[in-house]
This record gives sequence, structure tokens and C-alpha cells, in this order.
Amino acid sequence: MITSLDDYSRPDASGYADFFDQETTWGHIQAAEALMRTYGVPLRYYVDSLRVFRFVQSRDSVWRKHVLPTDQADPQWRQLMNIMGVPTCRDALSPQAKGKIERPYRWLSRCIGMRTCALERLSTMEEGRNVLREEVDRYNNHQVHSTTREVPSIRFDKARKEGKSLFRPFALPKPYACATDVFCLREKRVVNGYRRVSLFSHDIEVPNVPLRQEVDVHLIPDMARQALYIRIWWNNQLMRSVAYPLAEFPAVHF
Repeated sequence: MITSLDDYSRPDASGYADFFDQETTWGHIQAAEALMRTYGVPLRYYVDSLRVFRFVQSRDSVWRKHVLPTDQADPQWRQLMNIMGVPTCRDALSPQAKGKIERPYRWLSRCIGMRTCALERLSTMEEGRNVLREEVDRYNNHQVHSTTREVPSIRFDKARKEGKSLFRPFALPKPYACATDVFCLREKRVVNGYRRVSLFSHDIEVPNVPLRQEVDVHLIPDMARQALYIRIWWNNQLMRSVAYPLAEFPAVHF
């Protein structure tokens, strides 16, 4: 389950809440997009040490010498935050910070898993997803929070009207005009002598890019259509856009 929490108004799952078969970088990118497009761009993200959020390298060994130590490489999720100008605070390890994050998860787990799904004998992810949406709506829009003594959605709207909200309006950073070029997975490739780039055993032609130049490759998986959209950028310009069936990338984990 991926959710987000606004530290001021305390709405749980602000703009996004969903179940996944497993926790992935792409899932967290989708969650960040939903939040930013609904509420705006936050002042900062406070996250833990999950590998989605930070690069953690193991120790050197006799057989292998690592080049990049911990935090000297930006994971895909942090690259997105850098592009949107959102700093991240990691290592939410203090009792206060962990409690603020873990309490909503325990509450949702009890309400959805042990109570509703168990009592009503719901077993599929889609059935659980419907329960999650109903419970989040009740919490955000109808329940008075025990700490703030206000309904979270009302407190959030009030903060906006009074100029106390630290969310800024959502806008795409230049040179991008399409959200898919911001909320995507990123790779870098070098154009070979045939004016092609190799990506997961696929050769993609980029005819208008000079030889030996490095290009930015944006990957947008579409699970509903079972397609992978690939957009190639060079010199702040979109040079090529293609789509492939996801079935052609069986070894790639999105």
C-alpha cells in the first residue's frame, strides 16, 4: 500500500492511495504525480531509507570494488524530485517521525484488513481497493482528527485560503510540455555509428541526433494497455517517440 501524509492538515493518503502487488519505483512515481497534480508541489518529502528513495551500496569485498558509495547516485524517484525542485529528507528513524508515519498505516491495516475484508470475506485486490477508498474518504472528509481537532480536508483547505499551505501550484519545469516526460523512468544512452541507441536488446533509430552524443531516454510503462512508451530527448528537444508491447521486455522490472 502506497499513501502520503500531509504533516500540517494530517489527511492520510493525500490525493493517492492504492494497493500494489509489490512496492516499486514506478508505483511511487505514480503516487507522487497524483499528489502533485491534485494538491500542488510540496515543500519537501520526508521518507525513510527504502531503496526506492536512496541509493544504498553494500561494502567492498575482495572480489569487487564499488565505485559509488551510498547516496552518491540518484535513484529514479530522487531524479524526479530534483526535476520538480522538491528536496527530500531521509532517515525517518526517530520515534516521533516513525510514529507519525506508522500510525496511519496500522490504522488502515486494521480497518481494511482485519475488520472489513475479513468480516465481509473480501479476497481480491480490487475489492480491497474499494474498501481503501471508502475508508480514506471517511478519514479525510468526515472524521475529526484526534490531534488537530479538525477534519483533515477542512484544515487543508483553510490553510490554503489563509496562505499557510506550503504546497506551490503544479507546473511542468522547462523544457517539458508533457507530464509523461517528468513522471517517468530515465535512462541515458549514447548514439552509435548507425544513429541508433540500444535499450534492453532493442535498437531504436534516432536519425536527427549527431553520432556519439548522449541522449535521455524516458520510459513510461502503461500497465492498462500493456505498452511501454519510449521518448528520446537530446539538447532539450524531443527527438523520437515510440511504443512497444510490454511483452517484448520480459526481463525488465518496472
